[in-house]
Amino acid sequence: MIAMQPLTQNLRYFALTSNLSLLLWVALWQGVISPHPHLNNIVIMIMWVFPLLLPLKGILEAKPYTHAWANFILMFYFLHALTILWVEPAERWLAAVELVITSCAFVGNIIFARQRGRELGTKLPRLSQVEKEERARHQDK
Repeated sequence: MIAMQPLTQNLRYFALTSNLSLLLWVALWQGVISPHPHLNNIVIMIMWVFPLLLPLKGILEAKPYTHAWANFILMFYFLHALTILWVEPAERWLAAVELVITSCAFVGNIIFARQRGRELGTKLPRLSQVEKEERARHQDK
């Protein structure tokens, strides 16, 4: 495995810290700070935390592909924060914190995945190149 450059290592720490902070924040918000008044707060907390656990192994192992696809999961929390900011005045500060942490995790994941991918030499081909290869493959049939 190719060693990480110092910049890449710092980007990894930023992305890792942001992802773990979001995990902790969501657990605290849903389980302790503002639990649902009518539902079991432990069950609700688990439901909110579970999606963040899916990419956690790959994020801990610094896999750039996992960092990249984890952003799809982060969009759920980004939309949640924006919705709460709009409709729930009593929880706006909670949503603002979630929005900031989610945005940091999103940016950290993108930049780390890109930088580490360059170091490893694993980059995605351009769409135009993929289209040319597909056309050539189908014309041969």
